Amino acid sequence: MNPELADEAPAPAPIRRLQESLINRIAAGEIIHRPASALKELLENSLDAGATAIRVTVKDGGLKFLQIQDNGCGIRQSDLPILAERFTTSKLSTFSDLSKLTTYGFRGEALASISHVAHLSVVTKTRTSACAYKVHYSDGKLVPAQRGQSEEPKPCAGNDGTTITIENLFFNTPTRLSALRNTSEEYARILDVLTKYAIHNSKVSFTCKKAGSPSPDLSTPSASTTRHAIKMLYGPSIEKDLLQVTVNENKNNDESWSSEVYHTNVNYQGKKTIFLLFINSRLVESSRIKRAIENVYTGVLPKGAAPFVYLSLRIDPQSVDVNVHPTKKEVHFLNEEEITVQICDTLQAKLAEQSQSRVFEYQTLLTGGIETSSQRNDKKRKDVPTETQTANDEDQENEHASGSGPKKVYSHHKVRTSLKDRTLDSMFPVANPSQIGKEPTDLEAQPQARSRDVKESECFLTSVNQLRNRIAKGKHKLLTEILEKHTFVGIVDENRCLSLIQYSTKLYLVNHGALAEELFYQLGLRQFGDFSRLKLEPPPSLRVLVKIAVDAEEISEETTLSKSDIVDRIVETLQSRRSMLSEYFSLNISEDGLVQSLPLILRDYTPNLDKLPLFLMRLGPQVNWMSETDCFESFLRELAYFYVPGPIISDDPISTTTEQETDEDLAGSKAERWQIQHILFPAMRRYLAAPKSLLDRDVVQIASLPDLYKVFERC
Repeated sequence: MNPELADEAPAPAPIRRLQESLINRIAAGEIIHRPASALKELLENSLDAGATAIRVTVKDGGLKFLQIQDNGCGIRQSDLPILAERFTTSKLSTFSDLSKLTTYGFRGEALASISHVAHLSVVTKTRTSACAYKVHYSDGKLVPAQRGQSEEPKPCAGNDGTTITIENLFFNTPTRLSALRNTSEEYARILDVLTKYAIHNSKVSFTCKKAGSPSPDLSTPSASTTRHAIKMLYGPSIEKDLLQVTVNENKNNDESWSSEVYHTNVNYQGKKTIFLLFINSRLVESSRIKRAIENVYTGVLPKGAAPFVYLSLRIDPQSVDVNVHPTKKEVHFLNEEEITVQICDTLQAKLAEQSQSRVFEYQTLLTGGIETSSQRNDKKRKDVPTETQTANDEDQENEHASGSGPKKVYSHHKVRTSLKDRTLDSMFPVANPSQIGKEPTDLEAQPQARSRDVKESECFLTSVNQLRNRIAKGKHKLLTEILEKHTFVGIVDENRCLSLIQYSTKLYLVNHGALAEELFYQLGLRQFGDFSRLKLEPPPSLRVLVKIAVDAEEISEETTLSKSDIVDRIVETLQSRRSMLSEYFSLNISEDGLVQSLPLILRDYTPNLDKLPLFLMRLGPQVNWMSETDCFESFLRELAYFYVPGPIISDDPISTTTEQETDEDLAGSKAERWQIQHILFPAMRRYLAAPKSLLDRDVVQIASLPDLYKVFERC
């Protein structure tokens, strides 16, 4: 080691005064962390100005462009030169004003900080001024919009209020800019800030959208309520389980406070705690209060579930210290622990009142590919059984469990009825009750006819291909799987078109009328231009059939046409298009107006011909004959409606009574039930691409074997 170097001590570095621009950039970095923090500062300024409508426009997560427009009181022209200087504010003038502060901002650093790290422009107009004024700022000072122009405020057109535009945020701080490259995350943070302020300020309208987007991503109406704002922004699932409590502490001294809390009950189970805390209308964070409220829910919610809590706390300004954080996201106030305990006790008492009963919701349509929580727990111990394994009986189960075969299948996962099972009924020929008594050759030919496939016709019309593609795109995979592999249980109500089917370990109540209507529409589109014919012998008169249907209808007072005029128009419409109806749909109408044949959509299925007059009448007003695509679609919809099983809806209650049913009616009902079970549901298995719209009210799960076992275990 060199002794000369060891003797040299490091010289003290000189202390220098930092440049003003460097000081301002450092201060700006403490206040403006990201676009969301800049928006928060500007948002609070707009609310302080009394705005009732605030619009935010964002580009590239706010880094390229961030604009906030309000209809507040505006800024006076004389104040514009010092608007972006540090510590210029209209909120306070002396230090004692901090103890009675009721506004959001007070230091006057927001616009100054933004002007040091971005290009800032302001357009403002007060209600008393004749025009608006536009100014540009850089490093806290007025700058001209372009070189050679004046830096003074320029008169321009504008509405009452202020529009602040921030461009190229952090353009001169590349390290900060490089850390904020995920524009989607920054935009999500902006929406989060706006959402929280929209909840607290429900009387103010908030709108936020991306630049160039035609529709906003966030929009709330003015003059709303807190509950309605929560429903709009966080969804009805939170709103329907929302409770409201008010906690007050009225004292004669300055320690009085009040709070309003909207919190979810024990039925709501979120994945993550949503906690909104406003103290004197200021959005802040408090880990102490959050942990205390989470502890309240620990004993009433299952593990992993979390609540939604919105807490608005109003404390005397003299008891609150707001000047403890650069971005004002934290505040200190007197008696914090006492206030927190009192709020938590009130929440706990409110939850105890509501926890006497609970509501458990489950998805109405679940196939074997989606596991319930109980199945996932069982899967940790045993493999999930396949459909083949679950079809085994109890003896086979015990045999496999003792040997080296498949693992044991628990009783609540057994499928005791399977479509693949061989039954005694399958060994006998199934005949339509309406055809019993005919020649044996007719009965023998039926199974062969039913086995024929309904082939898709070759069609080069663009409109038909578009309709076929629309069916393929709208197919709901899970619902289609249920219908493909279901087991028919029985008809519950023939008049209301309700039937029961079983799939896996679940029982479903289905509207077979709605399913049949969709099936016949798809089969009609599948056979477009290549229909089989259902001949009518003798052929009835088109005019007579239409007249029967029109006479049964009530004519609206708004129309000037008589019933005979309506009949003439419908007959003329169908007669003029009979060549097209015959070529595309096999609906043959002779020149003298006789209906010779109808399209046969499904072999061995005969529609209720009592509906024929109504079908022909509806073809006039219900089919859009002017557009090719709409014409084909509306005609096939009417044809499908004609084919749907069920009696004609009658307004006369006497006609539907069972006392006056004849033997012929009973025989017809028996034949129709046979068609539903042996023709319709097998056709649904093979051809129906079930759309999602059937889930709304036509297919409902009413029982599940695992859920039933849970019920019996509690008994």
